[in-house]
Amino acid sequence: MSQLHTGEQLKHLVLGFTQLTQELPWVEFKVNNKDPQMIGERISALANSAALASEPYGYLVWGIEDESHRIVGTSFDPENVRIGGSELQNWLTVSLSPQVFFEFADVVVEEQCIFVLTVKAADHKPVSFKGEEYVRVGTYTKKLRQHEDYERRLWQSFDRQPFEDRSALENLDEDRVLQLIDYPSYFDLTGIPLPANKDGILEALRAEQLISKMPGTGWRITNLGAILFAKRLEDFPSLRRKALRVIQYKTKNTLEPVREQVGTRGYASGFEGLIGYINGLLPVNEMMGQALRKTTPMYPELAVRELVANALIHQDFSITGSGPLVSLFQDRLEIVNPGSPLVEVARLIDAPPRSRNEKLASLMRRMGICEERGSGWDKVAFQTEFYQLPAPLVEVREDNMQVTMFAPRELTKMESHDRVRAVYLHACLRYISHEHTNNASIRERFGIQERSKAQASRLLREAVEAGVIVPYDPTVGSRIMRYVPFWSQ
Repeated sequence: MSQLHTGEQLKHLVLGFTQLTQELPWVEFKVNNKDPQMIGERISALANSAALASEPYGYLVWGIEDESHRIVGTSFDPENVRIGGSELQNWLTVSLSPQVFFEFADVVVEEQCIFVLTVKAADHKPVSFKGEEYVRVGTYTKKLRQHEDYERRLWQSFDRQPFEDRSALENLDEDRVLQLIDYPSYFDLTGIPLPANKDGILEALRAEQLISKMPGTGWRITNLGAILFAKRLEDFPSLRRKALRVIQYKTKNTLEPVREQVGTRGYASGFEGLIGYINGLLPVNEMMGQALRKTTPMYPELAVRELVANALIHQDFSITGSGPLVSLFQDRLEIVNPGSPLVEVARLIDAPPRSRNEKLASLMRRMGICEERGSGWDKVAFQTEFYQLPAPLVEVREDNMQVTMFAPRELTKMESHDRVRAVYLHACLRYISHEHTNNASIRERFGIQERSKAQASRLLREAVEAGVIVPYDPTVGSRIMRYVPFWSQ
């Protein structure tokens, strides 16, 4: 069963291929050839050639004669092909890099069995098979490295179309589009009145670039439309691994998971429910007021919201096989997204904002899901200080960015690097507010009594020695010394 096409759509696709005057770089015909090496090379070649031709998919069709394009049927069945003890699909998957979506599907056309291999176009780097990259040159499959012009044009093609504009699903009729997309959420979140008829709904979604019209009668759902407003991300094969996972652990390590939840809806339509679920898992602190005992969340909800939104928006969608992850431990909250940050970690709070997914970020801002450009990290820093929490830790691990928020911890129990990080973040927050850091502001940040000025001075000295802050004017006396982040000078 095809995940991309209905049986009728697949039949029309095959009949259309028979009308071609010759094979295309992204369409190839076979009758019964079932050589696994050949199939692997063709997946690489078709993925790369489809990208060169700005086609969303490449196709290898069994059951059509190469020369005449007559439908003759095939005895090929991928389920019956074994390589050692491995099934064909598994063997191909581990031999391809980066992993690319492909599927085998059968259909009966003119009373003949046809098998169609559909391969998604390469989208950020050439697809290789067993370490070798291939491409279709005319009707022949060649090694990409032997054709420098093709290789150059292929790399250029990856810059032409951003992730949001690429296809998530194609060849859909109007009703199927509206079945897959949670369009009421789009109108609710944008504040646009719901149109009175189907044509008005489709036109609004098209104008927002959530869907687009294909040649003929079919529709295409873009990655932007699917990742934000899918009723079920599971319905979009290339995006199902991008659903956010939330895992709660019993202790400080991963040995005892308590519960795990995988998001099913698009990021925009499911965001409030997702944040509500995470907040429901967060521990709370009890505070006694003058007359009443009240509970407050251990981690500020606004900071959690911003960090989760950032993980969704700024992830690198070209990294396959992984998606955003929220892990809740006894003493910390970790939020991970695929992709390294586009700015230095030390400059997140002041650097001009950059995003890999500008359309996604822009629409999320319009819908009020995240803050205006550049203000999100400011709010995270402010909330951290307001709640007297250790400063968040931002780390780049291989191809992932991880932000860790820590549970409340007394200053005397903080390690040196925790104290330095907190002073630095405080200095950054003060600087972008056109204020300097001094002994008084440090005392306020850490809740230090005025009589303990020496303790605040030690914190400042520790941060200076670490190189994260510097004196604003080194010539003044220590009692009126002010400090700024290292990068400000």
